[in-house]
This record gives sequence, C-alpha cells and structure tokens, in this order.
Amino acid sequence: MIIEHKTVIADVKLVADFQRYISYWRKRFTEQPITDFCSVIRINSTAPFEEQDNYFLLCDVLPEDRILREELQKQRLKEILEQQQQERNDNSFQGSCMFCNEEFLGNRSVLLNHMAREHTFNIGLPDNIVNCNEFLCTLQKKLDNLQCLYCEKTFRDKNTLKDHMRKKQHRRINPKNREYDRFYVINYLELGKSWEEVQLEDDRELLDHQEDDWSDWEEHPLSAVCLFCEKQAETIEKLCVHMEDAHEFDLLKIKSELGLNFYEQVKLVNFIRRQIHQCRCYGCHEKFKSKADLRTHMEEAKHTSLLPERQTWDQPQYYFPTYENDTLLCTLSDSESDLTAQEQNGNIAIISEDTSKLHALKQSSILNQLLLHESLKN
Repeated sequence: MIIEHKTVIADVKLVADFQRYISYWRKRFTEQPITDFCSVIRINSTAPFEEQDNYFLLCDVLPEDRILREELQKQRLKEILEQQQQERNDNSFQGSCMFCNEEFLGNRSVLLNHMAREHTFNIGLPDNIVNCNEFLCTLQKKLDNLQCLYCEKTFRDKNTLKDHMRKKQHRRINPKNREYDRFYVINYLELGKSWEEVQLEDDRELLDHQEDDWSDWEEHPLSAVCLFCEKQAETIEKLCVHMEDAHEFDLLKIKSELGLNFYEQVKLVNFIRRQIHQCRCYGCHEKFKSKADLRTHMEEAKHTSLLPERQTWDQPQYYFPTYENDTLLCTLSDSESDLTAQEQNGNIAIISEDTSKLHALKQSSILNQLLLHESLKN
C-alpha cells in the first residue's frame, strides 16, 4: 500500500482485525475520494512540482476511523471472552506436565495448578488465560529447543537447562516477551493498552486513594495442604481431622507418642512429602506410577500410619522442604499447650550447652553433617 498506492495506515498493530479493517475502507474509498478520509502529506516539497509526491495518512484522528477501530476491538474482546469461557468449561482437556511428564485429563486448571504447586512454575491464574493449548505448545517448543523460558538463553542439553532454571529461579516466563501477550485476557480489554499500562493505571489509582480507610481490610488466611491428597484447610486442626478421617493418619498422636519437637516434626513432614512426591510408599518402599495409585495402595494396606524407623526420616536432609512455601510447616508447633502431661509437670530436665568448649561444640554441630551430606551429593 505504501509503494503502490502511497497510503500509510497509522498504528497498524492496534487494529484488532486488520482484514475487516481493510475491507471496510476498500468499500469507503470507492464511495468517496481518498482525500475525504486521509491527511495528505507532501514530500520533497522544495523540489520541482513534477518530482513532488503526495502520501495519504489514514489514522484515528478521523472520527470514523476511531469508531471503526473501537468496534473491531469490542468484537475481538467478545470473541476472546467466548473462547475463554469455552476453555473454562471444557473438561476434555488432555495434556502432560512440561517438567515431570505426568498426564492430566479434565479441566486445564488441573495441569496449570499442578505445575504451580509441584514445580513452582506459575504462568498465572487459569481464568486469566486464553488459547491455553497454543500457549502450552509454545512453551513446550521452547523447552524442546533447550531454551530457558525466562532469560531465553539456549543450553547444550536438557539437564543443564533444568539445573539452570531451578538454581536461577527461572521457572517463569519472560514478562517482556510480547509473544505471550495474546494468551492473556487483560491485553484485550482496552484499545492500544498492554497489561503493563493497565496495571500501571491501577497502581496510580491506588496511590490516589492511599488515604482511604482500610479498617475493613480482611486478610485471606493461607491454606495448608494434606500430606496425601490435594485437600486444603485453613488450620492445622482441620487438616489433622481430615488426615485422620480420610487417611487414618493422626499427626498429633504421632507427635505425642514419639515426643517430637518442632524440628523433628519438620523433618517428618518433609520426609513424607518427598516420598509421596516420588510416588513411593514409605511403609513398604514400593514405587507406583501415579500418586492416585500410591494413595489407593497406602489406604488399602493401612500403610499411612506405618512409619519407618526413626533414623530413616530423622536426617539433616529433611530440614529442607520438598515444596517451596509449604504452609503446613508454618503451622507446626511445640508450644507449652502441646506438651505432654509429663513435660507439663516439669519432669524433663533442660541442660544448657557448655559454651566454654566452643571448639568441641563446633565439631559436633549439625552443620557439619549438612556440609558432609552436600559434599557427598556433589
């Protein structure tokens, strides 16, 4: 159009449906002269008249063009919302995890929530995403090409890429890559505005109202996840009741019978989390193909309450959580209200460490075991 017809369309990237836009103006140009709609730009104005050229600029300064662009944007938003609603209600989705290859059937949110929870890979809430299949295929193709999704560097093999994304915390997408914009509904909301501009306006609005009364603010409590299934509860009491009723696993009873302090509870929880994550029964050490098969086996064989010997799980490596931000660990307690009757009677002697022999204390420190474990692992 520029070369053959000397016609320039301003802000082409902001036209929601370019084909319909062109069809509209093709018809209008047959009805009236092009100069009725376009601004005329004369180039080489200082040259002789025969060497001067006129170009025609079609832009949204013209009210008709502006209205057309807005109507196309509204129609595009309507189509996107219909597509999103269809995906939200679709229970025939089928896909596999990009990190562990576990297969998922049903709603797309199952896979997205799995990757966020198990692999800390969060691309946003399922309800904010559209054309989810195409989005996942785009990300999978990048991983297949050994490309990091965040920094977009390419690596020599898959293991190196996985280590890089884990250590650098690059299990997320690059927010500056405009290739992903079409997969988020927010980018279709307003004509010519990306998610960054919309969010910036929201931030400005918050700053303008920062003097407002926040007395009615209600903080949503964090939920702890069951050790054996996806059930969540807002308190440790409710979660323990669920685990006892559904899985015959009484965490409070185990804590009391074994006399576990806070750190021993942490190690036990992290041990169980890791075994379940690896689909391995800690009662008989049998490994299964899926967590559902493992859960069925453990419940039928009554292995949920069959803990291994203490030395198996009471290891320094289980100080570290299997999942990041495991809320259950934050709800554990060894406060006075949880002590046994014997402890409440004061029959437990508390002996302070002898800091006069600091060198010997350093030699027996638990940190030495951790360093040795990491060295052997490396």
